[in-house]
Amino acid sequence: EPDSPTREKVSPLYTSKLAFLTAFTALLADKLCEDEAYTAEVAFLRRIESQLMTVAALLAVGEGGQDRVGKLQNTATEELEQAIDTMQEALPQITKFTIPGGDERVSLSHVCRTICRRAERQALRAAENCNIEEQVIVYLNRLSDYFYLLGRTITHRSNVEEILWIP
Repeated sequence: EPDSPTREKVSPLYTSKLAFLTAFTALLADKLCEDEAYTAEVAFLRRIESQLMTVAALLAVGEGGQDRVGKLQNTATEELEQAIDTMQEALPQITKFTIPGGDERVSLSHVCRTICRRAERQALRAAENCNIEEQVIVYLNRLSDYFYLLGRTITHRSNVEEILWIP
């Protein structure tokens, strides 16, 4: 119902970028669960899906509804940072940008990364007019880095040649 007050409070950020990101995160987890080597990553991605639902709810409640939705826990960002550090330590250093590809799961990681970056930028713009917790924006920023490193990790573990951008 277009005239519904609930509908007016829903941020386009939820209905577009975060909904896409949650769906593609689920698809990535589904693809990774086909290989037992990624059990831990699949479990982590399932937690991310839930955290994305929390972020979407926080952005969609509008004025007066914030107390109805639990906050995004600080530990969510801390867990992302720990996972990023762990993956970074296990990967060879590179001096060029990577190009998505070589494995469908790598490409899906980069799809998630790009959608997440768009959601982060949209949240930053929305924060100019709405009260958006800084933790949400920090989380989205770290999440996009997580997806980038997950793509590199999949490339490395799958013995797929990492495609580097050579201008």
